[in-house]
Amino acid sequence: MQARIPYVDKNECIGCGVCVETVPGVFRFDGDMKAEVFDPAGEPGENIQEAMDLCPVACIHWREEEA
Repeated sequence: MQARIPYVDKNECIGCGVCVETVPGVFRFDGDMKAEVFDPAGEPGENIQEAMDLCPVACIHWREEEA
């Protein structure tokens, strides 16, 4: 079974905070003020997708992994 896991391309992230504010159970800032995923199962996939859709630089993506 495939699981969708969100990840942030930190080379593209501008640290705007939209994802952190929208889905705080999944995203946080790292030491460089770039977004990172700290709990991919912290909130429903619909909420994560909303953060992806709101990201101004589209740096959040889904990765398929074996569950």
